[in-house]
Amino acid sequence: MRAVAKKGFLEWLDSELPDILCLQETKARPSQLPPDIRRIDGYYSYFSAAERKGYSGVALYSKVQPQEVRYGFGINRFDHEGRILIAFYDDFVLFNIYFPNGNSSDERLQYKMDFYEAFLEYAQELRQEGYSVVVCGDLNTAHRPVDIARPKQNEKRSGFLPMERNWIDKFLSHGFVDTFRLFNEEEGNYTWWDLKTRARERNVGWRLDYFFVGLIFCL
Repeated sequence: MRAVAKKGFLEWLDSELPDILCLQETKARPSQLPPDIRRIDGYYSYFSAAERKGYSGVALYSKVQPQEVRYGFGINRFDHEGRILIAFYDDFVLFNIYFPNGNSSDERLQYKMDFYEAFLEYAQELRQEGYSVVVCGDLNTAHRPVDIARPKQNEKRSGFLPMERNWIDKFLSHGFVDTFRLFNEEEGNYTWWDLKTRARERNVGWRLDYFFVGLIFCL
């Protein structure tokens, strides 16, 4: 986030004027941000940072002040990595989440799957309390072959493993909708590219970022 602050972030925000902006993998604590990024005119700002410096992190900018903002699931194992912001509005609850990456080890893959389950349980509890749920985040998983440029080559890599993709199926079966795929089933739509191999120039990417809403929003 400190990098984009130097690359026209405020100018972009002024041109787009989103009502709510969710950012993931911010890699900064609020104290490390310039004052004009930490507090932007016209927006309420919220940050969740990892205990480990320069790691993870999410941020939320909102024109409307949420009734409440939570900074985790209430489970320290997950909350200390600064991956979660949950904002309560009049008509819905918004999850802004940066889900873990499972590439580095079997332990981190299990951590990712456990995080998925903790998130689903928390979201379901809120729905049972009568809240409508909106989810914005980096899932670190491409759901289907259409969501990744090279599915065959990556089928044994975290981010496209059957267990990860099956969890998204499970999540959707609870009455959530992938809003992008509701309107667009075309190939070639990705949100992440490997910088080291200049993959974006060839559009060899992954769709890892999603908006999910409950079916009630689609009726």
